[in-house]
Amino acid sequence: MAKVTDKRDDSSTERKTSFFTTLWVCSTYFAEGLPFMIVRIVSSVFFTDIGAKERYIGYLNFLNTPWNFKFLWAPFLDTISTKRQWLIVMQALISLLTMVIALACYLIPMGATPDGAAAPYLLFIAVVFAGMGFISATNDIAIDAYYLEGLTDKREQAAYSGYRVLAYRLAMIFARTGLVAFVAYMASRLGGSNKYLPWFYAFAAGAVTMFLLSLFHALKLPHFEKDRTSIPSNEEIVTTFRRAFTTYLDQEKILLVLVFIILYKLGDEILFSMATPFLIRELGVSKDQYAWIGGIVGAGGTIVGTMLGGWWIKKQGLKKAIWPLTFLMNINIWVYIWLAYAKPDPKTIYGVTLIASVHGYEQVAAGLGSAALLIYLLGTCKPEFKAAHYAIGSAIMSLGGTLFGGFGGQIVEKVGYLNLFIVAFFASIPSMLMLFFVPIKKD
Repeated sequence: MAKVTDKRDDSSTERKTSFFTTLWVCSTYFAEGLPFMIVRIVSSVFFTDIGAKERYIGYLNFLNTPWNFKFLWAPFLDTISTKRQWLIVMQALISLLTMVIALACYLIPMGATPDGAAAPYLLFIAVVFAGMGFISATNDIAIDAYYLEGLTDKREQAAYSGYRVLAYRLAMIFARTGLVAFVAYMASRLGGSNKYLPWFYAFAAGAVTMFLLSLFHALKLPHFEKDRTSIPSNEEIVTTFRRAFTTYLDQEKILLVLVFIILYKLGDEILFSMATPFLIRELGVSKDQYAWIGGIVGAGGTIVGTMLGGWWIKKQGLKKAIWPLTFLMNINIWVYIWLAYAKPDPKTIYGVTLIASVHGYEQVAAGLGSAALLIYLLGTCKPEFKAAHYAIGSAIMSLGGTLFGGFGGQIVEKVGYLNLFIVAFFASIPSMLMLFFVPIKKD
């Protein structure tokens, strides 16, 4: 009887451990996705809603810069303190800065225009968003590294990868659907006379959510590393940087590979750089409608596309699958070009259904290409430095989109959304041509 009891106890302990592991994996990756969405997406909805010019909304794409270059300071997290401490502090700072943005929205005078009395407040908010970008990118580094340290077995990492993706997507829906819908709700309750005040409540809700996540992680996250009491020497830091970069650069046709990674999703990056003001301002989609079109439909389309792309690559192998996946990703930019030309009326059921369908369909197409790029990036990583090499590749993959997308607003002001989307398609052609030359490893 004693042996049976021991087995039951062991089984119960395993279930508790598994449940708690699932919990911290989900909570940390929700805390990774939410700040990214606030900085990159909610900021765009905010500036669009309060009436900022397209050029300024386009400049918000430069907020992605910290994620493009986060690998430059990633080694510091390996040599100073622990990943657990890093992520807790970063999340607390994100909570604080989000609340600062909320208070700034509260202080903006009612009726103030973006080019008038509201301008100093909005400039201050933009600067805070920029600071949040660097802190959020650091939070990403810490969480990814913490995950790898907590789950050292590759089978465990694979088993919980689905929870990572799910939690991140839920954070996207929470921000894009929940927070934006909350703005619409508060605007209706307040009567719409003050377009800034509803955003105070939304950003405050985001700040409270991040604070609770930081508090939970401070109290409950397991300790996987020993605290570091000594600061590494300059020589140790330089050595760490050198090994991470030189080993990545030591591969076949590396310049071609780097250019290909940067250009691969350039068309999609340009397209989606101004998607929010296009939907809200050009087509007249309301905040209520955008909440479910951009959040639920968009996130759902991305998940479906990524899953279909992964399934196709598994069945055919990357070398055979990357061509059709890349072609489908890029050719479907034309459905958005048609949407900009047709401009269906979102006030009608037919019109809003058409807009949602086109947006979701394009997100599926984008997901197909994302799956191909993900597998390709993993193929460029060497086993000894897989985490560092993936960080380099994933950081630079949207560099082109950040640079070109940042000027998307100026392009819109000069030639309109239709022509911007046509430019996006032509920007996608070089990556398709490079498939003839870029080295792709056989499975």
